[in-house]
Amino acid sequence: MEIWEESQHLYGAPKITSKLRKIGIQISERTVGKYMKELKIRAKYCKPFTVTTRDSNLNNKLKNILDEQFNPEAPDTIWCIDTTYIPTKEGFVYLTSIMDLFSRRIISWDLSTTLETTNIISLINKVKATRKSNPKIIHSDRGSQFTSKEYCEITAGITRSYSKKAYPWDNACIESFHAIIKRECLNEYNISSYNEARRLVFSYIDGFYNTVRIHSHCGYISPLEFEQKYFEKVQKVNKAA
Repeated sequence: MEIWEESQHLYGAPKITSKLRKIGIQISERTVGKYMKELKIRAKYCKPFTVTTRDSNLNNKLKNILDEQFNPEAPDTIWCIDTTYIPTKEGFVYLTSIMDLFSRRIISWDLSTTLETTNIISLINKVKATRKSNPKIIHSDRGSQFTSKEYCEITAGITRSYSKKAYPWDNACIESFHAIIKRECLNEYNISSYNEARRLVFSYIDGFYNTVRIHSHCGYISPLEFEQKYFEKVQKVNKAA
């Protein structure tokens, strides 16, 4: 019950089981599920994501290089970028996130009041300045921002990959993240303004999702810890060489 409360009611039986085993309590996932049922508690349900951008109709030129290969072997191999709408009392604001597929970590994000391409360019400039290297591939949907001349220029030297038209599963990991942040955080509030939305997004991504929230892809540790363990392993190998 305590682990479920600490997760803000987000964890189901698999993650609770993992957390219990890490503190030395050997218990099966089935037993945890049974106890949860008895206590009448469950993880929050996430509705399937939906398409939020229009296709640019450049079907023959925009190739899906990623092809649903979501598990690179090292950080900064594949980045995925996506924009989602967030309603507020003042109108929509737009969250653009960049995910490193290796760890599922959100390595940069921006919240804006418009869908202008300049917001995307600024975000990519920011993340390129903070990461160890540029990715081999950057994947997005076919929204006009991601097919613009400016976007092609800022991603020069990086292979651009695009989801097929009206097929968000091609960018499933980051589409799923945007569904998760809405389910676990944003949908809990009647957001009044851009500033409140930004505060909530910052608190969730930087204060919880990247650093605390355990992820099955990461072996039930946080994305940040998963990435750190990779670099620690590389450092040990280099020292031993």
